[in-house]
Amino acid sequence: MSELVSKFQSLSVSKETSSLSKEQSALEAQWDSILKSGQVESNLESINLFLRDNAFLLSTLHPTVSDVNVFEAVLPLLKQLVSSTKDSYAKFRHLLRWANYLQTLLEISESDKLVLNFDLELPREVIEKKKKTDAKKDEGAKEAPTAKKDDKKDDKKPRGKPDEETLKKLREEAKAKKAAKKAANAAKEAQPAKDEKPKPSVIDFRVGFIQKAIKHPDADSLYVSTIDVGDEEGPRTVCSGLVKHFPLEAMQERYVVVVCNLKPVNMRGIKSTAMVLCGSDDSKVEFVEPPAGSKAGDKVFFEGFGEEEPLKQLNPKKKIWEALQPHFSTNENLEVIFKDEESKEKPILKLTNAKGDSFKVASIANANVR
Repeated sequence: MSELVSKFQSLSVSKETSSLSKEQSALEAQWDSILKSGQVESNLESINLFLRDNAFLLSTLHPTVSDVNVFEAVLPLLKQLVSSTKDSYAKFRHLLRWANYLQTLLEISESDKLVLNFDLELPREVIEKKKKTDAKKDEGAKEAPTAKKDDKKDDKKPRGKPDEETLKKLREEAKAKKAAKKAANAAKEAQPAKDEKPKPSVIDFRVGFIQKAIKHPDADSLYVSTIDVGDEEGPRTVCSGLVKHFPLEAMQERYVVVVCNLKPVNMRGIKSTAMVLCGSDDSKVEFVEPPAGSKAGDKVFFEGFGEEEPLKQLNPKKKIWEALQPHFSTNENLEVIFKDEESKEKPILKLTNAKGDSFKVASIANANVR
C-alpha cells in the first residue's frame, strides 16, 4: 500500500465511499487493470474524457482509492506534459482539474506538487458532433444561384400549359418507365437467392489474458473478467457464465482465446464486450488453451485464413456466428477445428496462429466449441 493511499484512508472522505454499485465495481476493476498493465500513459486522453462528465473515476460524489492509485501514476506524466507544452492545459483540462483537487486533498509537498499556471486563458472546449450531410441538398444549394439566374432569363419567355401532343408524350414516357421498373423488380424476385456461406475468417479470434475476475454482483452464474486482448484503449470487460464450471481462482491471470467482434451485450447491468472460447460436452466445460509463448492480442485463425481481416463487428441480424459456430469442434487430438463438409480440398481446418501452433482443450474430444 502506497503512502498516498494510507493518507487517503485516514481521511473522513474515504469512509463515505465504502459501498459501490455494480457499474462502479466494474469501473474499479477496469482502472485497476489499466494500472497493473502499465497502460496509464496511453489512456490519458480516455481518463480526461471520462472526467469531463464525472467528478471522479468511479462516478462517485467523493474520491475513492481508485482515484488515488491512478493519481499517483498520472502525477509524473502530468508534470512532464505541463512543463513541455501549454497545449496540454487545453487538451487535458479535466484531468488537470481532478489532479489539482487530489493533490490539495492529500497535501502533496511543494517539491512533489504539480505546479499549474491558473492565469492561462484556455480556448473554449468544442465538443464536435458528426452531422449527417445530405449530398442532394448540398448540390441543390450550390446550383440554386445558377437556377435563379436562369429564371431571370426565362422570365422573358412566354409561360403556359404544354400542348396536348407534349402532354401525351410525357404520359407515355412515364408509363414506359413504370413498366420497366416493375419488370426489373419481378426479374429480381424470380432469381434464386444466393446462399453465400460466411467464411470463418470473419470472426475476430485473439489470445486474451485475464487480469482479474470477480463474481457478478447481480448474477450468481456469471463472472466479470477484465481481459487484455491487445486493444490500444486497454482491456475489455467480459461477462462469462462459467461459475458452475470453474472456481474463481481458476479465472485469475491466465491466457484464453477470446471472440472479439460479437456485438456488445448488457448482462445484468454490465456491458460485456467479448466472449471467452470454451469446449464442452454434456458433463464438463474446458477453456480453449493458447499454446506456450502466446501473448495478449495475438491473432488466432483457422488454417488458410491468416491473411484475411475479420469483420469489425458481426451483424447479429445476419446470424453469422450462428451459421459458423456449429462447425467448431475438437478432434481426437483435442485440437480445435472447423469442419467444412462442403469443401472437397480441405474439409477440416485447425485453429492456429502465425507460428502454426495448435489450440487445444484439456480432455474433451468432439467437443462443442463456443
